[in-house]
Amino acid sequence: MSDKVNVAVVGLGFGAEFVPLYQKHPDTECYAVCQRNKESLNKVADQFGVEKRYSDFEKLLEDDNVDAVHIVTPIGSHAWMSKMSLDAGKHTACTVPMATSVEDCLAIAESKKKSGKVYMMMETAVYTREFLYVQEMYEQGKMGRLQFLRGSHQQNMNLPGWPEYWYGFPPMHYGTHAVSPLLCLAGKRAESVVCFGSGRIQEEYIPKYNSPFAAESTLIKIEDSDLACEATRTLFNTIRQYRESFDVYASEHSFEWEQVAGEGPVLYSGFEGADRVEVPDYGNRLPKEIAKYTMQGVYDEEHEHTSFIQGAGHGGSHPHLAHEFVRAIVEGRDSAVDADVAANWTLTGICSHESAMRGGERVMIPKT
Repeated sequence: MSDKVNVAVVGLGFGAEFVPLYQKHPDTECYAVCQRNKESLNKVADQFGVEKRYSDFEKLLEDDNVDAVHIVTPIGSHAWMSKMSLDAGKHTACTVPMATSVEDCLAIAESKKKSGKVYMMMETAVYTREFLYVQEMYEQGKMGRLQFLRGSHQQNMNLPGWPEYWYGFPPMHYGTHAVSPLLCLAGKRAESVVCFGSGRIQEEYIPKYNSPFAAESTLIKIEDSDLACEATRTLFNTIRQYRESFDVYASEHSFEWEQVAGEGPVLYSGFEGADRVEVPDYGNRLPKEIAKYTMQGVYDEEHEHTSFIQGAGHGGSHPHLAHEFVRAIVEGRDSAVDADVAANWTLTGICSHESAMRGGERVMIPKT
């Protein structure tokens, strides 16, 4: 055994994107992969040369050689898998959202505390090039005082072919892509929300979750701050080019996400100044072994694999996520999106849907 962290990747759809990152990161080994479908499991494991393979998650957790588990599975399994992994004494990363109920978010946070292990919600939106660009400007004092923040995640999922659980899914139950950049930049937790649902999805989708809304838009009160944020989420019956975006309005500069893909975001300055900006890549923040994976269409000669998720993963975020998770383990600290932070970001969406179902009643966000 080496001194490297042995990581197991669970779920090999877009989760396969992370296998070469853990293979090449200087602090890790991709020790195992896990997938229920054995044919898919063996296909990915053969492609990347991973010998240890599991089709049973519980059996994987019994392997003492597994130090850390990265869960990239359908939403309904996030809560129980994360809790089980932490309870088994494994460092645990999980794709978004953390869970879809208040009880599960609080239970995962409690399991994290009891285990003493690292937990990280792998929120892509706070590691995109655009977010790192604005965060850097803000930390350098170039944005000035934050005055208002807005996020949106708009997606038209009406076409057939999605996993069945998606149809009728409450929009803000998967609100973290819209919420997290706002709260992360503000550096504070959400305290309460007032949310309204708008429009109506087709009748056959409604009974599954008893959620009728085509859109949900929430106003977020930030704890110990005079700052408020707005976040909007759509899933069905709302025509819009796919968009995960955030806008930042501040006293010195303001930033707006591009309206149409390819136009480029706008940076505003002074009274009338407005310029399209080319956001830089931030691969230089990563170990050289994985820095190239921030770039679009990277070809991995060793495994004959081309990255396929929006430029090595949602705006170049995947290698940053893996690196932060690993370094938190190595350095013995909480991750940047620890269980308490993840719970607050996720609960902002869950409580927003609750508010919408109550006709816009203010809902306080439970604390972990």
